Amino acid sequence: MFDHEQVVVRTGRRSRLPVIVAVHSTALGPAAGGLRLWHYPDWRDGLTDALRLSTAMTAKFAVAGLPSGGGKAVVVLPEGTVPEPDRRRAVLDDVADTIESLGGAYATGPDVGTGPDDMAVIGRITPHVFCRPAHLGGSGDSSPHTARGTLAALRAVSRRLYGTERLDGRRLAVAGLGRVGAGLARLLAAEGAALTVTDVDPAKRGISDELGAVWAAPDGIHAADVDIVVPAALGSFLTRQSAAELRCRAVVGPANNQLATPDVADLLHRRGIVWVPDYVASAGGVVHAVSVEVHRLAAEEARARVDAIEDTVTELLRTAESQGRTPAQAAGELARRRLAATSDPAAA
Repeated sequence: MFDHEQVVVRTGRRSRLPVIVAVHSTALGPAAGGLRLWHYPDWRDGLTDALRLSTAMTAKFAVAGLPSGGGKAVVVLPEGTVPEPDRRRAVLDDVADTIESLGGAYATGPDVGTGPDDMAVIGRITPHVFCRPAHLGGSGDSSPHTARGTLAALRAVSRRLYGTERLDGRRLAVAGLGRVGAGLARLLAAEGAALTVTDVDPAKRGISDELGAVWAAPDGIHAADVDIVVPAALGSFLTRQSAAELRCRAVVGPANNQLATPDVADLLHRRGIVWVPDYVASAGGVVHAVSVEVHRLAAEEARARVDAIEDTVTELLRTAESQGRTPAQAAGELARRRLAATSDPAAA
């Protein structure tokens, strides 16, 4: 089922909340992944999330060609609660203690419920952290780079479907206007794309008005009559039912864990709908942050790694078409080959 190198589950000594760190693989290098502060019905649901997300991080780094492995940290918040500042600090200190106890096997960055300022707090206890604020020497907010990487993936898909990477005049539906989704929507609007957007927060309708986009209901945007649907919120966007209702030619977005079940990728393939695995399309933020803060590359080199997502997606789509496979299968095989090469160089 899951094949992780280390999984730590402990009750934070300050916060008394469940702190979970899952290290999936260090075959390519020390593991990295975000810290998610989220509400779960039970701590075991948080554990399941950490296991799934850390596994995806391994594939994300392997496909991107980075010398890092996959990991994830999750703190399970009780339903309906928001930690007050003092308790939030206690939570972050508990996370930092856990990460430090792993001796460099895992470094954390922002994810759902956390941001660069939280990484600065964690960085007071452990150096194994990235996406700290720029004024503290970190790479700052990763969301612009996640958006930029997704744009690169969209250009590759546009070239595959329409013979050009240009997105002007293309109809795209963006589901989710958080930091990444709103940033991506602005990039797409600047490219001249015709946008339909939504968010579960009705206050985000102001972004729609700003961009001259069409506002749609959150539960129906997957069925919008557009060229490409862009999931940019939480996971399980693509279920068997929603996949059957799609009217687009491709689904490409930065949301994690888009498939409710793995077989949905096959359903999309049978319908002739291109789906770029989320861990490929969403890699830009962590690729940039890890490149700058862990691998110590110059900002220009880090941006080049983000832009290279276009080449990665282009090659995955070419391989999938030539072999009669889904892009997900092509990406999975590439990740496995690169991981195998660490123990058998002939497998590369």
